[in-house]
Amino acid sequence: MSSSLRNQIGQLAHRSVLRTLRQPAQIVPAIVFPLFLLAVNAGGLKDATNLPGFPTDSYLTFILAVPFIQGALFSVMNSGTDLARDIETGFLNRLALTPLRGAALLSGLLAGSLVLGIVQAVVYLSVGLIAGAELAAGAGGAIVLVVLSVTITVAFGTIGLFAALRFGSGEAVQGLFPVFFVFLFLSAMALPLDLLTTDWFHAIASVNPVTYLLEAIRSLLIEGWELDQLALGFGIAAAVGVVGMTAASSALKTRLVRT
Repeated sequence: MSSSLRNQIGQLAHRSVLRTLRQPAQIVPAIVFPLFLLAVNAGGLKDATNLPGFPTDSYLTFILAVPFIQGALFSVMNSGTDLARDIETGFLNRLALTPLRGAALLSGLLAGSLVLGIVQAVVYLSVGLIAGAELAAGAGGAIVLVVLSVTITVAFGTIGLFAALRFGSGEAVQGLFPVFFVFLFLSAMALPLDLLTTDWFHAIASVNPVTYLLEAIRSLLIEGWELDQLALGFGIAAAVGVVGMTAASSALKTRLVRT
């Protein structure tokens, strides 16, 4: 990587992080809302642990994986809304007149999501452990869990960048949030995959990538070190990131040609 590209990424990353930290409306909901749903689910569904074959006697431990995915979904909206704002204000058009590289623009814009993702992961895990959740993988597992969570967050952030470049509207980006939230509810969010007895729901959850992201996180919380599940989780997150970044790069070229 050339020094010019590093400087461009660094400057845009610094701007992205500062812009994120200066917007409580991005930070507070992304942390509080998943924790609120965690409390509701942990209290209302705790009897599910009595089902034969349930993997743990602590439903809090089981459901703790969900906030990490919910929090990552906010990066779709946050990263996309920030870029859409740059498009609407003409800032992207001004950048197009500079020698700025597309890779630097997209990478730098994800810095805010990365920093917020770290904060989210640490808060979710800390609150869960304080509330009584277990972490079978120990201290090393906590580090891997944070890394996995941040990887998922950044991967979802690339989808937000693509949506912003494709539609050029913050409202359109925000409209995607409920759509992606459906993927969470149509996964093995509330019960393990093998305990989902409704045929159509089990079939959808089985092909839903979110199910395997949840299982990767749960493997650290419940089982310890399950390398197959962790590899699948990291692989899916990486695949989403590659597809999202490729689509965003293509959409960026199209948008710059229009200007």
